[in-house]
Formats: sequence, C-alpha cells, structure tokens
Amino acid sequence: MNNGKRVRLAIVVSEFNYDITYLMLQRAISHAEFLNAEIKVVFKVPGSYDMPIAVTELLRREEVDAVVALGAVIQGETGHDEVVAHQTARKLMDLSVQYNKPVALGIIGPGATRSQAQERIDEYARRAVEAAVKTAIRLEKFRDMRELKDTIYVE
Repeated sequence: MNNGKRVRLAIVVSEFNYDITYLMLQRAISHAEFLNAEIKVVFKVPGSYDMPIAVTELLRREEVDAVVALGAVIQGETGHDEVVAHQTARKLMDLSVQYNKPVALGIIGPGATRSQAQERIDEYARRAVEAAVKTAIRLEKFRDMRELKDTIYVE
C-alpha cells in the first residue's frame, strides 16, 4: 500500500455454480497480481449465503487488508436467488463497516441466467479485486493524514 507495502487480500469463493466461480477465481488472482496485491488466503465456501462467517474470520486477521467475495447466484423458478443475494450482500456490507476493512462484492445475481453469469465472469472478478485494492489503499492514505485543513481528495 503506502510506502511500498502491497495490499493483502483474501478471496472467498462459492463452490455453488463452480463452473462459473472457478473462472472468476482465476481472473481475480490474475488481476490481483496485475495490481501488485498479495493474496494471503483463498477460502472456499459451499455457497454465497455461507460467505459471511468466512469473511468474518478473515477480517479479524491482521494479515488481511481487504476481502473479495466471489459467487454466482443464478435465477431459478422461485425467488430464492433474490433472498440469497440480497441477504449476503447486506451482511457483507455490514461486516465491512464493522471491521473497517473493505469487502468487495463480486457476486453475480440475483436474476442472472447461467448465460448472463458466464458473460460477466471477467467483469465481476476484476471489478471486485480492483474495488478492494483501491479502497484499502485510499483508506490507509486517509488514516495516515494528521490534519484536515483544506478540502482534500482521497484518490
């Protein structure tokens, strides 16, 4: 991060719809390397709904600056995908605020078909990694500021 330190990431990836999430994981790892971020942990969970407990454990670790959550919640015949996606997203956001560390949402859905999810693999993986890295860097810069005399832009 600042002073040459690398952002230390953890990636939580859902095994449900693994034909999609495996590719997301590969793209996320590649993009993290491109951004010079260090991946400390890859934590697999059965499904997106199972992510919050793993994310909690990772956020408690001093060696983790940010977490990337990767999953694909495909639309079915009921509203189950909406419940899973909305509740997971809400809890991940709450954990980010609770632990003062970024948790980037790289979960495709709800309402996505399998075909739509396949089209979004690269975009969601890259954007989640980028959001985690940028937010971690900017938070550290802001926290290092002693005084706020004038208007500042944290970029």
